[in-house]
Amino acid sequence: MLRRKISASDGQGAIQSFQAGSATSQELATAVRFLLEELGTRHPGAAVEVRVPPLGAVQCVAGPSHTRGTPSNVVELGPEAWLALALGTSSFEELIGQGKLTASGNRSDLTDLFPIFKA
Repeated sequence: MLRRKISASDGQGAIQSFQAGSATSQELATAVRFLLEELGTRHPGAAVEVRVPPLGAVQCVAGPSHTRGTPSNVVELGPEAWLALALGTSSFEELIGQGKLTASGNRSDLTDLFPIFKA
């Protein structure tokens, strides 16, 4: 089980600052990491790795896991795209179409897992 590092109140506060357009770089990082933790908590496993460089990554989704090297199922996107996806202001498909999200591997379509929270 994923060990939470960010409290719900700190995470929600950072999300609110982001949505208001007033997030500091620290609040942006907190919002990204909190939502990564939330994804890993809601969909535990290690079949897919979601990466938001340089701020964080999480392994999620039940199924075969990897133990060494690059995982076979990877989703990668930037911080703002991650927040848009997680909060439902952009979809998985939209972000792929815009070149803001890459997904590789046969289990990397996470469309049904989003939004985590509605904006």
